[in-house]
Amino acid sequence: MPHVAPHDGSAGFAARLVATAAAPLDPASADAPQVLHWPGRRLLVQRADTELAVRELDGDGTEIRFPAPWPRRYGSTAVSPTGDLAVFAGVHALRAVDATGAVRWEFRHACWSAAVCTRAHSSFAEYADDHHHGHADSGSAAFSPDGKLLWAHVRTLVGPRAEEEWLILDPADGRVLARAETTTVGSGSFHLPHPDPAYMGLTVLAGEEDSPVLWGHWDGATLTVQHFAEEILLGASPSGEHFLTTDTGQWSLYLHRAQDGAELRRLDGQVAVPPSSDEDDRVRWEFEAAFPYDDAAVVGTEDHGNVPRHWLVDPRAMTVRGRIEYPFSVAGPPRSAGPGTWYTVSEDGTRIHLWSLAHRG
Repeated sequence: MPHVAPHDGSAGFAARLVATAAAPLDPASADAPQVLHWPGRRLLVQRADTELAVRELDGDGTEIRFPAPWPRRYGSTAVSPTGDLAVFAGVHALRAVDATGAVRWEFRHACWSAAVCTRAHSSFAEYADDHHHGHADSGSAAFSPDGKLLWAHVRTLVGPRAEEEWLILDPADGRVLARAETTTVGSGSFHLPHPDPAYMGLTVLAGEEDSPVLWGHWDGATLTVQHFAEEILLGASPSGEHFLTTDTGQWSLYLHRAQDGAELRRLDGQVAVPPSSDEDDRVRWEFEAAFPYDDAAVVGTEDHGNVPRHWLVDPRAMTVRGRIEYPFSVAGPPRSAGPGTWYTVSEDGTRIHLWSLAHRG
């Protein structure tokens, strides 16, 4: 049976502040900073309308500014583990830009506003002032941890119909190595890299009831994809043996085996965590979390109060061990920052804080 926490103050686990880093860009004109991580490498990334800032979190703090081909509302970005190549996933194309600002390659695809646009636009200027393109759906992209593969969720036209595909490309030249239909109609998506370059996760945002998780495996010749209906990816364990999801209703956490996607255990939030106040009718798991240890995940619950509640979850038994206690107030959910760490973003968006469990050293 899941562990039932008797009250919020029980079984607290102290978080140790590992580091604080300033956001590269002004949060008033940029997205919130985020941490991208791979084995032995962490990057602080922040997107503004005209540029993408990428800074090393470890080492000498080298920073690169990539010129953006279109404003940030027109898509998302991916950055290579070495930090010297950025891919902008736009409304009509994937565009790879190197550290000098030069375009390495471009892969054009159908419009993410396909309901009103079936043209093969060749430049952003052709639709920069169009309302529908400015409010289009979007895909996403992500690099494998070795930097040798780029996974991308794109839209394609099959006759008069718009369909969606999951592609694997060679980031050196944009050549398509594999492709699979997603059978989705997404409004957005995000990837979850796995420690093993052969695996990748994709969450397609397709409405409250339909958002699926796709779990892909590429053996160098064949791309196989598993579908998990109405789930959202939260994190992969450092060893790569497991990944964690929640459902679109935020009722439960689900532990899956990465090798075959099988669900091993689940944790009902209603049973495991008490409501924060009388205003909360039930407990809802956050849509973001961290999996910093093979035997411990840090997961938040959505609450009406101003103080976030983050919980230490033991995936081996799918129990809540207790609440994370911080040395000062934090904002938002916990997010993955690599093995042994997670991060939070300050309420004003000017800093990120890296954390670890104090009792782990």
